[in-house]
Amino acid sequence: MAIEQRSDPDPARILAEARRAFFVMFAFLCAVWAVQLVNWLGDYALTLDFGIRSHRAERLPDVLAAPFLHVNWQHVESNSGPLFVFGFLAAYRGVRKFLGLTLLVALTSGATVWLFEREQVVTVGASGLVFGYFGYVVLRGLIDRNLIDSLVGLVMAASFAYILTTAVPGTPGVSWLGHLGGLVGGLLGAWLLRDRAARAARPARTAGAGRGVPEGRADGAAVPAQGGTAGHLPESPRAALLKELDDLGL
Repeated sequence: MAIEQRSDPDPARILAEARRAFFVMFAFLCAVWAVQLVNWLGDYALTLDFGIRSHRAERLPDVLAAPFLHVNWQHVESNSGPLFVFGFLAAYRGVRKFLGLTLLVALTSGATVWLFEREQVVTVGASGLVFGYFGYVVLRGLIDRNLIDSLVGLVMAASFAYILTTAVPGTPGVSWLGHLGGLVGGLLGAWLLRDRAARAARPARTAGAGRGVPEGRADGAAVPAQGGTAGHLPESPRAALLKELDDLGL
């Protein structure tokens, strides 16, 4: 019988990932603000040239550029806070997963806009990423059975409650389609990037654990008798588990 134990999280590794996540999000925000400065100096020509325009095949690659572009300073300021918070929460348990998630959310958010938005509209902004990170953090906590992640995600969403109002169809000047596409990408990412190793390491519950074996029932395991002879004696699952742990020196 082999027993697989679930190792406790390494605090040093978690701290290192959190530090990496902080600097990744700081660099991301610096890039967004640098692009905004260049865009502002150029009278927002980048927004018009690289924003998402629906149904135009030649503008499809712009789904990757649009999250870095904004229409004014107020737009980039309103996105920066939730982008950093939810981005950090999405990244602190794995920066490499976070980079894959960011690409996925940018694609789903941008593709939704490209497919369903009106042709005369140019769509830009990082809010699709915000909704994607939010969905990822909450669902990841449920899938990986880390309720702290889900609770923190919900608390942060309440702190930035105003962003949820922009997901309502018909809000003037806001692409709710981009928000919806980002949220779908985040939920999909939570499933695709789930922590398979941690789930596999959870020991399965033994049926009947903690119960005595009914009288007259033998499990067929040969165990040494006290007199030094071997015989078939009934053995409860809990006793077998304790014996294996003792053999392993635990």
